[in-house]
Amino acid sequence: MKNALVEMRGKFSNLDIKTDWTNLRIEPLLKHIESLEHVMNSPEFSQELLRLRIGVGMFHSDLVYLRENVRGLERVLQFEKNRYG
Repeated sequence: MKNALVEMRGKFSNLDIKTDWTNLRIEPLLKHIESLEHVMNSPEFSQELLRLRIGVGMFHSDLVYLRENVRGLERVLQFEKNRYG
């Protein structure tokens, strides 16, 4: 999803549209991903198997959230491409 967001950031920057989707949604989502990566890679988190097992549900909800946002942005991108070429 991180790669998809980075790719979309480039595609949105090539369009001349009024809404700045990069600053509105893409950058905040990328920051969220970076935050999750930081937590998952932290030594204190990786050493606690129980916290990892309990946290899987929470990480799953983050993944669902990110996936839905990526899909929504893909729809917006397609709409804007069709609209403005």
